[in-house]
Amino acid sequence: MTSVVLSIGSNLGDRQAHLRSVVDGLGDAVRAVSAVYETDAWGGVEQGAFLNAVVIADDPRLDAHGWLDRAQEFERAAERVRTQRWGPRTLDVDLVTCHDGDAEVIMRDEDLTLPHPYAHQRAFVLVPWLDVDPDAALTVDEERRPVDKLLAELDPAERDGVRPTGLVLI
Repeated sequence: MTSVVLSIGSNLGDRQAHLRSVVDGLGDAVRAVSAVYETDAWGGVEQGAFLNAVVIADDPRLDAHGWLDRAQEFERAAERVRTQRWGPRTLDVDLVTCHDGDAEVIMRDEDLTLPHPYAHQRAFVLVPWLDVDPDAALTVDEERRPVDKLLAELDPAERDGVRPTGLVLI
């Protein structure tokens, strides 16, 4: 069985509905869904705030590329347009980490890098992930690191920029 941690975000249109479309689309594969947070855009492009959440899901039929295909299907359904790197988007679905059984999938090919190469730098990924998995760990530079420690290493302003909304997706 493969399991995946997905980071989902939206800052265009009905942001909450876009996030909910992922949870609804995954159906019985969903194992956990974090609370929804609002965060300022990351990456230096001027744009509106994002709603972000983390979803943990598993599906024995999918490998890492299968999960990537599912993520891109959700983005297409939300009419995501890729015109500017780190620009505004109706829906962003990123694979943070993927496991095949107990083994973490490590991958660096032209379509997919796992674990996600920037996840450890993004409080908007780490904070909601800890909501649903307080013992979460992420491989960074070939070393397995606790997510709570990675979060503690971030700039306090980055951590404080992840604001609870009180919204839930399930």
